[in-house]
Amino acid sequence: MSKVKIQGHASGTGIFTVTAPNTSTDRTITLPDATGTLLNSDGDGSSLSGITSTLAGLTDVTVSASDPTVSTNPSATGHLWVNKTSGETYICSDATAGANVWKNMGDGSDNIETTYSIEYLVIAGGGGQGQYSANSSYYSGGGGAGGLRNSYSSEASGGGGSSETAFTATKATAYTITVGAAGTNDNAGTSTDGSDSALHTITSVGGGKAQTTTGTGTGGFAGGCGGGGTGGSGSTGTSPGGAGTANQGYAGGTVTFSVGTPGGAGGGGAGGVGASFTAASSQPASGVGGVGVASAITGSSITYCVGGTGYRAWAGATSGNTSGYSNDANLGHGGTAGNANTISGSSGIVVLRMLDANYSGTTTGSPTVTTNVGSSGYTVVKFTGSGTYTG
Repeated sequence: MSKVKIQGHASGTGIFTVTAPNTSTDRTITLPDATGTLLNSDGDGSSLSGITSTLAGLTDVTVSASDPTVSTNPSATGHLWVNKTSGETYICSDATAGANVWKNMGDGSDNIETTYSIEYLVIAGGGGQGQYSANSSYYSGGGGAGGLRNSYSSEASGGGGSSETAFTATKATAYTITVGAAGTNDNAGTSTDGSDSALHTITSVGGGKAQTTTGTGTGGFAGGCGGGGTGGSGSTGTSPGGAGTANQGYAGGTVTFSVGTPGGAGGGGAGGVGASFTAASSQPASGVGGVGVASAITGSSITYCVGGTGYRAWAGATSGNTSGYSNDANLGHGGTAGNANTISGSSGIVVLRMLDANYSGTTTGSPTVTTNVGSSGYTVVKFTGSGTYTG
């Protein structure tokens, strides 16, 4: 075994004392296998070369001129990262390789993480309008508006639905954006539904097509918002409007016809049912389309998804186009039936809103991008055609 030697200083006169602990238990002091100087209990360690004097010298701290990324892989949670250029400081709260989460510890809000929230407005294409014809025997309902799903602020979705939960995007993941086209009418008795719009798996249903008839009472068609029913000469009874899709849009109006002027009911809107139509011996107004829903997700309030107005047929009568909405693209309105005043439905739109710091800048499909929207600095991305957004 190794020998223990206590050697006094040749010129010293003091006494070196080792005081035993006040215990009956054996105590062992193990000295390092190296030559060195023991630190006094009141020392500051300034003479010890093994202790670093900077943050960068610590194994669980990184000092850099840039921020960490989700692919910056520390050995464990709790790792500290200091950006010496910006002064921002981060700590790792999730050390998953390639998907790390770095929380901003200072005044900044730009956490470095794999996911972030995107508020959205997804609007489908409006349903096709009733038939255009100079022949007074055509009487058509209005097209249903496209379905409307909304997660922005506390704004409502269509059909009386509440604001939805924001979309959670994962960085470096591409998401498909689909913008639905408006339904059409071929002026030969055939209308089509509007097409669906979608953000990844969040889908709004296209508006129901208008019903066109040349002599029978017929109900409208279901969709995001239902198409309006139609009444025809020589028929009696009730023609119900098409149903709306829950939390996206309302139903179309109903036609009641027994005598008098046949006509069409209004298509459903995102904010209300289409107006019903009751035939009478006089010339009544057609059913007006259901109201839309306004959203300020783009930074200004815009009304979307108004139902199309129905048509009342009478020799020389004009369309019952009293909704006041045109066929502006990317608003999701339903088509308005009529004679010379026929108004087509409008296509849909998908709008994304996220913090400026989270916007990746990677898209396809040429969307319109506006940064620094609102007091907190948001980026708004408007897709009027299909494409992709990469988180």
